Formats: sequence, C-alpha cells, structure tokens
Amino acid sequence: MRNPLNKKVESIKPSGIRKFFDIVSEMKDAISLGVGEPDFDTPWHVREEGIYSLEKGRTFYTSNAGLKELKGEISAYVKRKLGVVYDADNEVFVTVGGSEGIDMALRAMLDPGDEVLIPQPCYVSYDPCTVLAGGVPVYINLKAENDFRLTAAELEEAITDKTKLLILPFPNNPTGAVLERKDLEEIAKVVEKHDIFVLTDEIYCELYYKDDYASIVQMPGMRERTVYINGFSKAYAMTGWRLGYVCAPEVILKQMLKIHQFAIMCAPTTSQYAAIEALKNGDEDVRMMREAYNQRRRFLMHSFKQMGLPCFEPFGAFYVFPCIKEFGMTSEEFATRLLEEEKVAVVPGTAFGDCGEGYLRISYAYSIDNLKIAIERLERFVARLKEEKN
Repeated sequence: MRNPLNKKVESIKPSGIRKFFDIVSEMKDAISLGVGEPDFDTPWHVREEGIYSLEKGRTFYTSNAGLKELKGEISAYVKRKLGVVYDADNEVFVTVGGSEGIDMALRAMLDPGDEVLIPQPCYVSYDPCTVLAGGVPVYINLKAENDFRLTAAELEEAITDKTKLLILPFPNNPTGAVLERKDLEEIAKVVEKHDIFVLTDEIYCELYYKDDYASIVQMPGMRERTVYINGFSKAYAMTGWRLGYVCAPEVILKQMLKIHQFAIMCAPTTSQYAAIEALKNGDEDVRMMREAYNQRRRFLMHSFKQMGLPCFEPFGAFYVFPCIKEFGMTSEEFATRLLEEEKVAVVPGTAFGDCGEGYLRISYAYSIDNLKIAIERLERFVARLKEEKN
C-alpha cells in the first residue's frame, strides 16, 4: 500500500510542550507552570455580549474578513495604541486566533525556497508553518547576554539573497524579552536596506511592563512591508474564543484573505461580537490583569534571586526563562526530575528551539498562591541539586 501521508507533514515534530501537560494532568497534587494561558476568566461584560449575540440569533456566517464593526474597532485600537492607521475595509481581517494569521501570511507570501528568518527561542508554530508554506527556516540564536533581544548586527549577518521575510516574535514567548524603540529603529534600517518583509507577532503587546511600547510598524518605511498579527487571547483572557486579526497592506491582505476564504470561511460569529465589546470597553480589564501579572513577575524574579537561580529580567508576556546550566543536566532532564520529585511542571527551553538548551520556561499565568507553592517546591529541588553537586 502506498504511503498516504505528506512527507513534509510527516517530518514535522509534535510540539515539545505537550509531553509534560499530559503527565501532570494525571498526577495528583501536581502544579503546572507550563501553560501559556491566562488564569483569568474572560471579563463578564465580554462574555455577556457573546451570550446576547446567541440570544439574538446571530449565528450565521459573517463576511470572510469579519464583521465590519469589529474591523472598525480593530483599526481604531491600532491607531490608539500605535498611532498607525489601517483602512478597516481593505487592510484588516479577522482570523481564528493569531495562529491562523501567521499561517495565512506565510502561505500568501512565500515561494518554494524562500528563506524566513526566525529568532529563537520562540513560539513553536513559526518553524512548521514556514515549512508547510514551502519556505526554509533560518534561525537566529538570541543570546542571554543581550536579554534575548534581536540585534541589527545579528539580523544583518543572517540575511542572504534568498531571504524573504523576518519574523519578529516580541514580546517573546518563551523568554518574556522585548524590543525597545531604539532596537526596532536599527532593525528597520536593515530590513529596508535588504528589501525584505516582516511578520510581527504582537499577541502579548498589552503585557508589557515598561513605558513607551513600540512596534516595527511605527518605524519609517515599515508599515508598507509588515504584516501585523494580534488577537484577543492574551490581553482579554479569550483563548477559547479563538479570535485574532491581521493588519497589512492591501496587496498582501487580499492574498491572505483568498486562502482564508477557502480554508476557514470566517472566524466564529459569537466571538466577533464579544471582541467588539472587549475593544470598546475592555481597557480597564486589561490594566487590571497586567498589574496582576506584573506583581507575579516581580515575585518570581525576587524568588529566583533568593534561591540563586540566574534569570534575566523579562519585561513582556507572562513568562520567565531561568538558566539551569550550572546543574550539568539538560533542560529535559531538569524538567523531568522536577516533575517526578516535586510535582511541578515546567517546559524545557528546547521546546522553543535548540538554543533554549539550559533554560526553562515558567509561566506566571497562575494565581500568586499557586506560584508560592510551586516556588517552595522549586527552591527545595534547587537546594537539593546544589548539595548533590557539592
């Protein structure tokens, strides 16, 4: 019998995050610090709008690009947040989560053999989506001494005559790293010099713990060559609603929308009505959740300092990325022993690229009470490892 499977799909490895989730789900009294999902409920007024849309029978397809009112609110939000104007009718469309936007952009923009620059460690979908779109992933290994920021020099060194696209995954999953305005200005110069394009994934933009948030689309000449990805999952605690959006020049967006029409049809109608309410009246919810995450972030950084576990200070998302190289074991070995001996699940850094070896991703999208229990267990484990080493 012939192999019924696509060789490209067969070659893709499953997500390295899932292994520990599956184990911890069956382990009594275990605490998981591995999930990249807000622990807050979707704000009630947002849920209520979704319920109301169902009660009113708004259960039909929307236009392929999404509800006109929602696209208008997205355009207004981006203008309010970044000062960048997108035409709601021709430069905005609504996706099934930010992940669909990434997939659509890569499929619409890449020809076979085009190289895509992917700074690592990073979110797990960029590599497989690039491969499935016929592109060639080229990794830029980010360095702890640079706080896992992408530098213009690193970008310049990675570009070849086959480079088509740079992915900017900031604020970053898994490191929590951010790029500041001065970083983006230098990167923009390199992008324009080599006439390449940018996919900026800013799903964590509202979880930024410094002043003056900046995006590559604000830099001179970048709006015309950038696909801007965002969504509702992280900022509004709406992961299960599966809703994101793309803002891009019309020439790119039209081709993305063509794929979306045939593959998806439209994003969930109920979710779209809820998202309108989130954008209109959700700023206070976002502020409250961001303050809670920031409190947890500071707690973890203080705890790591107390136990002598090195960790650069992240200023975005809801992750920390401590270094465990001193213990002479792989990230996988450390995470496995921590789960078996102390019933705390974290994600090995290698789940986000080979350069994540020697690090762990710890999510603080959990209550402060759960974090305190988990940190007590981690501190006990680290102390034991240090005794073994001595």
